[in-house]
Amino acid sequence: MFALIITGAPGSGKTAVGREVASSLRLPFLSKDLFKETLFDELGWSDREWSRRLGKASTALLFRSAAALMEAGQSVALESNFYAEWDTPQLRQLAETYGCAFAQLVCSASGRTLEERYRRRILTGERHPGHTESEPLEETLSRLRNGRWDAMDLEGPVIQVSTESGVPHPAVEVIVAQIREALAS
Repeated sequence: MFALIITGAPGSGKTAVGREVASSLRLPFLSKDLFKETLFDELGWSDREWSRRLGKASTALLFRSAAALMEAGQSVALESNFYAEWDTPQLRQLAETYGCAFAQLVCSASGRTLEERYRRRILTGERHPGHTESEPLEETLSRLRNGRWDAMDLEGPVIQVSTESGVPHPAVEVIVAQIREALAS
């Protein structure tokens, strides 16, 4: 049993690439934003503090759902812009409790590309309004320009995927083969 961890900056293509890879590996795909947007729809949105509270609850739901699947013997794909300091201990707890292995998929693109994608998602309505109305745009853009979303300190393969040329990623089959090969060894 294993957990495929898909991470990267907002706009890095982690959801699109992650869905394709998870589907090819026949894994349930769980996303923090899937939970957060459901909470926005049910509970509403307001300021940054409220968004952070829902983000924390969404992460808790993500890990609890992963645990439930692993308890049933099911491997899983988990997608979020994970933060090593907060999320690594919870992932290690999954490994300790359920004996799962990890493979990490780290999606990236240049700061300029991330910013362009983020602005486009706002303008086209691709981004749930709960995200964009609860965080000042400049705060998000600053995080995109200056933030780092690296692999976490977990045992297992790390596959770096540049989505600079776009998503869906043209080499999903190659990524899937790399994951299968790494987990088989």
